[in-house]
Amino acid sequence: MRERGPDVPEPTSSSPLLAAEYFDSYAVVGLLAVVGVLFVAVAFGAGKLLRPVVPTQEKFLTYECGVDPVGEGWAHTQVRYYVYAFLYVIFAVDSIFLFPWATVFAASGYGWATLVEMFIFLGFLTIGLLYAWKKGVLTWA
Repeated sequence: MRERGPDVPEPTSSSPLLAAEYFDSYAVVGLLAVVGVLFVAVAFGAGKLLRPVVPTQEKFLTYECGVDPVGEGWAHTQVRYYVYAFLYVIFAVDSIFLFPWATVFAASGYGWATLVEMFIFLGFLTIGLLYAWKKGVLTWA
């Protein structure tokens, strides 16, 4: 057991710690957070003061992946990319729920209840997928 210094009293059930003693350890964390924020602020300020500012026409051009810009800098993105991403997230979440369900289903006494619950859950997902298919979201044209 670690020995305590002479200035640290032994905690007993009859002498609870005072609030000031309790929050002393949080003062260290707060001080460290303030020092961290100040360090970042000073670093950003020094970077702003020391960097060279020489605006040229080439610096204002759109640049992406090493390819010189051709045409407009603004391109429209089709909403179907977001719909596919959203459907992926939905089915990824579904797969996350399948593993815990399988472990509970294997436990004794929970078989039929979890089986019915999972079929209800998969039914809702199937209805959503059929709705997306009916609306033509899944056809790539």
